[in-house]
Amino acid sequence: MTSEITGGVTVSQILKQAVAHLRSVGIAAPKLDAWLLFERSSGMEKSEIIAHPERIVDGRDQQVFLSLVARRAAREPVSRILGIREFYSRDFEICEATLDPRPDTETLIDQALALTINSGSDALRICDFGTGSGILLVTLLAEWPGCLGFGVDIDENAVRTARLNACRHGVAERAQFCVADWDAALDGYFDVIVSNPPYIVREQIAHLAPEVREYDPLHALDGGQDGLDAHRAIISAAARLLRRGDGVLIFEIGSDQVSDVMALLGTHDLQVNGNAGIRRDLSGRIRVITACKV
Repeated sequence: MTSEITGGVTVSQILKQAVAHLRSVGIAAPKLDAWLLFERSSGMEKSEIIAHPERIVDGRDQQVFLSLVARRAAREPVSRILGIREFYSRDFEICEATLDPRPDTETLIDQALALTINSGSDALRICDFGTGSGILLVTLLAEWPGCLGFGVDIDENAVRTARLNACRHGVAERAQFCVADWDAALDGYFDVIVSNPPYIVREQIAHLAPEVREYDPLHALDGGQDGLDAHRAIISAAARLLRRGDGVLIFEIGSDQVSDVMALLGTHDLQVNGNAGIRRDLSGRIRVITACKV
């Protein structure tokens, strides 16, 4: 595409050619992606782009924009290129060590906010296993003022990014993060444990979309031979750390893993409250399981 654009070119012209190029390589939302990348490279807002399509794009801005379009054409997600992902109406920084959050994971937040959880006179304590960019923990702390949160991840860069996001959204004083393998560094009890763990069957990773396979960190995808390695660890940890009674474990699963996960919960005295403990995402797939300690 670079060779197609030389000399003076207007905003509308360069966007039109970028959209055509992205569409030709199979990008699902070429117009949206091109506009987001142009906003970043030019510093223009959407309203300004609409109002001034005839404006000439200077040479430097052209080259920056074309380099970003080339990255998207190579299937790098726009959120990775921008370093930002919107989640639950908030912008979160992401990095190479963190999963690129999916909109379907907002289902987990919806499920948590729908629950009535009583911690007595103490502040509600939340734990997020595999916190990544901190989207779950930071969102819940923002939605539940006064609660305390603990985020755990095995990657130091992910934890650093989660801390930045906690500061970004004004919850840093109520959030602690540590580098650890699941619950190895934790004690005490939690009222809410949340997680979006890796649950892809290892042999299926090679068949994922390139945006996922090539750009999400492997440790955030690989659930082992049956996809349930992380669930085993989290369920075992919840059995030890979850406050008995009103405490809840809320975590994401693959839609074909329901029966296996239910069996794992049962072996650790964790119970799903019928249909209320199973939540589907916007596409109708089972996405989130909620269990309590019995």
